[in-house]
Amino acid sequence: MLVAAVGLGSLGALLMQAPNMDVSRLWQEPWLSAILRFTLLQASLSTLLSLGGGVLVAVVLARRPVFPGRSLLLRVMEMSLVIPSLLALFGLVAVHGRQGWAASLLDYLPPGGTSSPAYLYGLSGIVLAHVFFNLPLSARVMLQALEQAPSAHWRLVAQLGLSRGSVWRTLEWPQIRPLLPRLAALVFTLCFTSFAIVMTLGGGPGSSTLEVALYQALKYDYDLALAALLAMTQLLICLGLWALAMKAGSHAPLVVAGGTVAGPVSRRDAHGWRRLSDAVVVLGLVGLLLPPLLAIVVAGLGGVPDLLGDGGIWLAALRSLAMASGAGLGAVMLALLLLAGSSHLRQHGRGLLASLIEGSGQLILVLPALVLGTGLFMLLRPGLGSDLQGYALVVLVNALMALPFAMQVLRAAVTGLSGAQRRLADQLAVHGWSRLRWLIWPNLRRPLALAMAYGMTLSLGDFSVIALFGSPSAPTLPMLLYQQLGSYRWQSAAATALLLLVLVVLVFAVLSALTRKLPRYVWRPGSVDTTGLTSGGETATAPATREEEP
Repeated sequence: MLVAAVGLGSLGALLMQAPNMDVSRLWQEPWLSAILRFTLLQASLSTLLSLGGGVLVAVVLARRPVFPGRSLLLRVMEMSLVIPSLLALFGLVAVHGRQGWAASLLDYLPPGGTSSPAYLYGLSGIVLAHVFFNLPLSARVMLQALEQAPSAHWRLVAQLGLSRGSVWRTLEWPQIRPLLPRLAALVFTLCFTSFAIVMTLGGGPGSSTLEVALYQALKYDYDLALAALLAMTQLLICLGLWALAMKAGSHAPLVVAGGTVAGPVSRRDAHGWRRLSDAVVVLGLVGLLLPPLLAIVVAGLGGVPDLLGDGGIWLAALRSLAMASGAGLGAVMLALLLLAGSSHLRQHGRGLLASLIEGSGQLILVLPALVLGTGLFMLLRPGLGSDLQGYALVVLVNALMALPFAMQVLRAAVTGLSGAQRRLADQLAVHGWSRLRWLIWPNLRRPLALAMAYGMTLSLGDFSVIALFGSPSAPTLPMLLYQQLGSYRWQSAAATALLLLVLVVLVFAVLSALTRKLPRYVWRPGSVDTTGLTSGGETATAPATREEEP
């Protein structure tokens, strides 16, 4: 409940500073009502396109379990959630901007000399950027659900000769449908509270959102009443949507990443003309994701000489890594405490209290980062006076913002111990450190590394909170990138973007390598030391097994 207290306390601090909040301003002032309408419009369009495209991509990838580059494509899809917003925006501008690759290609199309594309700015650009982030996320979650269908079901479908429509109605749609309400709420919330994307691609006041208006009210106008009104509007809309989603959808966790559950299954609907249509879908996904990332690498390589001689970039990188490490550790520790506490309460029949504890970690998802940071600043304002304390506040806010994603990754590992395993461990007196080592750690270490990677990379790419509380003279990499883009230092910005991309990839690679190098001890019921008893009461003679992951 401490996490909920921090979130609600920060919101309460903001409300106490704004006693004259007038709710009627939302419909009486035309510019505020226009901002609210545009925010709802762009979030709704982004959610519809992300979910619709995600369903199509997930069905195709489930139908094509083997093709060249599939594993790499899945890796890129998993990283879409944590790619820094400014980094992706740099790549999107390099590809779709007025001087980008798409504009160069249009020059070769008849009639020659066509004007540069302007679709990247305004509503279309905001939706494109949101789809770039959220379509892979949606597809990856739905693909995991489709892969959980038993292979026996697919063999039965092949034996019955069901049509493509029947396969969708009887097998694929029942796997996807329970996820859609919560997945739609997640994507809508991410788009609704988007900051850096709208700030960069909005193109003017006509394409502004509540989050950007909230930033302007706090940063430039110091209008706490308006900031509180915008924050409460965001919070109520997102909470209402999540309440509907929790009521309508499944309570199973949304799995962001994971391996294939079942092996490749031969499917009748994977042959014929669908080979061509599936190839078009896969190439469309590749065309959405890879060109911006390649543009970052290509543009950044030209700025490597400047990168090597610029000490300011390396100081910003060290500052970003230090803050990201603190935020990642904080998110992982909080997630473990919340999940372990809720699991303990559920085992003792206190399900309602356990749900409230888990819900407190998810509450941060609907609380704008700017509101959380500003409220904490007001609560701690008498004791804050240095840049170091301001950065510590940024680390705390980033840890709280990464907490819901860390909980989603760790939930199955922390609470996944079956009742039979727990009872057998109790019979064998496997408690404390031994239970952690033999039962929990083998299932926990890989999700732990993934949760740490998500927490660090989300913090590495943070711009909204650092823009409000950071020091321009001591920037992080995202702030430095924004400064360089704002002053039209394209080459320096390209080098900074490349360095940020390399750091994100290295964080995932290093954490994944560390977990692979550690030996994996797998304890199974019926495979214990010579003094143990199996669940059937027979003496077991096989020793505990130790497996090394390849």
